[in-house]
Amino acid sequence: MQRVVNLLSVLVLGSAWTLRANHVDPGPLVVPQESFDVGQFMGRWYEVAVISTCPNFMQRKRGNPVIVAMELQQTTSEDSFTMTSTTFRNGSCKQTSTDYSLTNTPGGFFHHVARFGVDVDSFVVHTNYTDFAKMIQLSTEKPSGNKTTIAKLFSRTMNVDSAVLNDFKSLVRQHGMSDDDIIINQSKGDCEPGVRTKPVSTEPQESGARCGSCS
Repeated sequence: MQRVVNLLSVLVLGSAWTLRANHVDPGPLVVPQESFDVGQFMGRWYEVAVISTCPNFMQRKRGNPVIVAMELQQTTSEDSFTMTSTTFRNGSCKQTSTDYSLTNTPGGFFHHVARFGVDVDSFVVHTNYTDFAKMIQLSTEKPSGNKTTIAKLFSRTMNVDSAVLNDFKSLVRQHGMSDDDIIINQSKGDCEPGVRTKPVSTEPQESGARCGSCS
């Protein structure tokens, strides 16, 4: 019986370690927030600016540059949280939920997009928790191994300070992208899931390229 208990303990610890393990080496350019506090990071955020190295992602976002409202809530497990995103798309308010797992890197999260076979590692590189957060996402397609870098600027409100935006531009340049290509999202008013508020838009449809799937 003692051996069985010990074995179960090893399996549980092994599962926890796997959950919190790094899924990708962020490299020297990605330096996560020092002493990151996931509890303070929870709550409502708005995606106010974004840029990606994936042309299809950029084309799709330019066709519908709308602010995304995000509600982050910790689950019963201390090792994960849920992000519920709400935004206008094709004339309706759409809502989706994504489960994120914490890694052993403070400020590092992981989620998998099963539909496209994409692993996404997210890193909060700078936040003051009350106003803004800058995030770098590194996605890897399976089995091709193609990689995409996405930089996102979050705000607790639908507006962002010019100094914060300038800092975000510096981060974008550090990752080899042009700050002229940053997409500044716009507010289209209150978003109620399931309610159609305007005619169907002509935003570009997703192409077959998987790098356009990361959001």
